[in-house]
Amino acid sequence: MPVVTAALAAAAAIAGVHEYQDLALSPRGDLVASVESLATPGRAREPHGVVVVRRTADGAIAATYDPCPACRYGDPTWSPDGTTLAFTASDRASHTGSLMLATGEAVKTVSFDGLAAKPRFSPDGRTLALLATAHAHKESGATSPGAARVGDIDEAPDERRIAVVEGGAVRLVSPADRFVYQYDWTPDGLGFVASDAVGDGDNNYWVAELQAVDLATGAARTIAKPAVQIGSPRVSPDGRTVAFIGGLMSDFPVIGGDLYTVPIAGGEPRDMTPGFKGSFASLSWGKAGLFATALVGEKQTLFSVGRGFALKPLWAEAASTEAGDGELALSADGRSAAATLQTFALAPRIVAGPVGALRAITHDNDALAANAEARSITWSNEGFQVQGWLLAPKGVAAGKTYPMAVVVHGGPSSAVTPRFLWEGSTHALLDHGYYVFLPNPRGSYGQGEAFTKANVEDFGGGDLRDILKGVDAVEAAAPVDDHRLAVMGGSYGGFMTMWTVTQTHRFRAAAAGAGIADWVSYYGENGIDQWMVPFFGGTVYDHPAVYDRLSPIRYIKAATTPTFIYVGELDVECPAPQSLEFWHGMKAVGAPASLVIYPGEGHRIQKPADQQDIEARTLAWFDKYLGQ
Repeated sequence: MPVVTAALAAAAAIAGVHEYQDLALSPRGDLVASVESLATPGRAREPHGVVVVRRTADGAIAATYDPCPACRYGDPTWSPDGTTLAFTASDRASHTGSLMLATGEAVKTVSFDGLAAKPRFSPDGRTLALLATAHAHKESGATSPGAARVGDIDEAPDERRIAVVEGGAVRLVSPADRFVYQYDWTPDGLGFVASDAVGDGDNNYWVAELQAVDLATGAARTIAKPAVQIGSPRVSPDGRTVAFIGGLMSDFPVIGGDLYTVPIAGGEPRDMTPGFKGSFASLSWGKAGLFATALVGEKQTLFSVGRGFALKPLWAEAASTEAGDGELALSADGRSAAATLQTFALAPRIVAGPVGALRAITHDNDALAANAEARSITWSNEGFQVQGWLLAPKGVAAGKTYPMAVVVHGGPSSAVTPRFLWEGSTHALLDHGYYVFLPNPRGSYGQGEAFTKANVEDFGGGDLRDILKGVDAVEAAAPVDDHRLAVMGGSYGGFMTMWTVTQTHRFRAAAAGAGIADWVSYYGENGIDQWMVPFFGGTVYDHPAVYDRLSPIRYIKAATTPTFIYVGELDVECPAPQSLEFWHGMKAVGAPASLVIYPGEGHRIQKPADQQDIEARTLAWFDKYLGQ
């Protein structure tokens, strides 16, 4: 492992960051529950969290639940009368879990041989549903480490089904051959609407359809098979209509798109917000009406959705917010809201109160100071309005120029939103005197579906031009040295880094995490090939020329930029052979390159020691080639 740098040593002085995850607001809006933990630099493992219930009036703790100290808790949800709190408890190593029901001080356990997620009470509160993966081989989601590919590769994949708790046991309801991504109760409590797909759940999200599922029999019928990806399906209070977010989405559950509706009886979905200059992320539909959150430019925004789908903004802030399945949690009457909120300047905190007047009710992180000054940067390019974030290190001196790292986000259907930086590569670079630029080029969320779709069959084309134009805008506004630029990113950002060093010599150093060198071979290697079809216009067997044209390895002879490459050994989304192929090509043409494959890791590097190793190597690599 590289020698710990001064920046890392400074970060270690932070006592810790209090985290609040999976927030749920009680129906009356008077209580908020979340999984709270203390994350510290240099931790040996993921911190153990506990379920904490707080009063929204003052943030005072009303109850704490920790019935399984060896478990990881998640997905708290309230009963309609606010008297019972359900949450999951899982053992990551054995892929088994339990459902916990807390009423006052009493906690009842419902055990299950598999993974349990997303408990939801029926509208009358009499029945509790959940998503259950029996005898799971791995954690759900393609970012988790993949199961070993040995034996019969065509063996049945994990199935995630809607289930209900009956008589202290779990009864599976939805069909056995499908994987359910999201679901909602029908208002009569007799069934569900679900987005699901046949077969491998990691892979088939991009061909998911809307299904109606009967509670008593488990019978399912298709409501619609949209041409777009489905997010946040919600049933109207009268039970006649399903609303959902539809769009071009590259990852589940990173949701963005327009608002669609379809009759629950079946039919063709209708886009109700064509031309909307933002990306919807979550929906809530109850007796108080339909509410939606969206990223509009740089701001998270809450809308009430009126007659004719007229949008009325209720709250907006340049921040990252999270609350269970959405960005904000609402009370049953729609008058109160709560969320976990953070910005580049503010560490995580729970905010709650009347909609439009949210205030912080936790103060555990108030003493933590940011190590950067942030501002939103906008620029125009080729008919698009583009936005990004510029982070300046503390103590910028007049008359001096600084190196800068350009960090390209994953996705591509995603966006950088403000988050408090207290560890990681970006934090270390800022501590070490680097500017950091976080662009949201075409293909990102926040500017509307036309913008998100603008890189289809053009990966590394217009999005790279947007980024380079953004660098020009930054250099006109900040003392950045154009001769000391670095580029980095993970996943799609890893591909973009590999692509960039084969297309331009403007950057003097690069770091590519979990990248893609060859779209042709990648199609056959990765575990989620279905995501590629809407972005490339077809499979690699239908459109091989498009896949080949957009592959960095085809242009490897032009690469000279020193590049640090890293990937997880068990990465399902961007398999390690892609990084190995790019490293081999760099070596073959004599370009400086280093490759590290982290054992046992998936697409999301989880072990703190590995995260810190990436951080230290990236900083040392940039310092070496940018002359810091």
